[in-house]
Amino acid sequence: MTLGAVAALIAALALVVLVLFLIPTITAVRRTAGSVASLADLLTNELKPTIKELNELLLELKTVGGGVAQHTDDVKRFMSALGETGAQISTINRSVGAVTSILGQANTWATGAKVTAKFLLDRYLHRKLKGA
Repeated sequence: MTLGAVAALIAALALVVLVLFLIPTITAVRRTAGSVASLADLLTNELKPTIKELNELLLELKTVGGGVAQHTDDVKRFMSALGETGAQISTINRSVGAVTSILGQANTWATGAKVTAKFLLDRYLHRKLKGA
């Protein structure tokens, strides 16, 4: 056996050992590729409807958000009008308080004038009756 034949035999033997070790690895890679393909199909079939539903939900939320924003402006206008109404009611309340105070003073003056007039009339009549 020559040196070239020994080298060829070693190379052939190394090739056989290499193929024996590569067969399980290639089989595992093929199974992994099949799993990845089925996972990709599953994700495509499952995620597409889910993504579609999420997009529809986002659109609906945008619509609701727009409606809320529109009503927020209405509420702001209502609250502003309510504040102005409260200020007007406060002004009316102060005016009514002032009128009540004036009427109370007028009533006091009227009562005083009435008592004074009665007193003066009684004195006048009393003098007139005494002097007559």
